[in-house]
Amino acid sequence: MFHRLPPNLSMNELGRIRRWHIAHRREHPLEYQAWDAMLILWVMGRVGWLPAFALDAPWCYPLCLVSMMAPSLYVVWRSHAHLAHQLRCDWLPVRV
Repeated sequence: MFHRLPPNLSMNELGRIRRWHIAHRREHPLEYQAWDAMLILWVMGRVGWLPAFALDAPWCYPLCLVSMMAPSLYVVWRSHAHLAHQLRCDWLPVRV
C-alpha cells in the first residue's frame, strides 16, 4: 500500500506527462487511455464538489476527493511498480 500521501502534481507536471502520452500513444495505447481516465477523474472531482455541496450530498465528498487525487495516486502507483521492475515508465522522471 502507500506509505505516504501522493505528491501534489503541478499543472506543468500534468502537462508534461500528458505531452509524453500524446507523443507515444501509438506505442502505448493502454497507458495513453489510462492517463486520460486519470485526467477525467481529476476534472470530475474538481467540478463535482460544488454541486455535491450545493445539493447537500455529503456521500459525494469522498468520491470527489479521491477523484481529485487520481493522477497523483496513479503516478505513485506507477513509480512503485517501476522501482520494483514490474513496469517500465519512460515518463516517470517527475517528482516522486
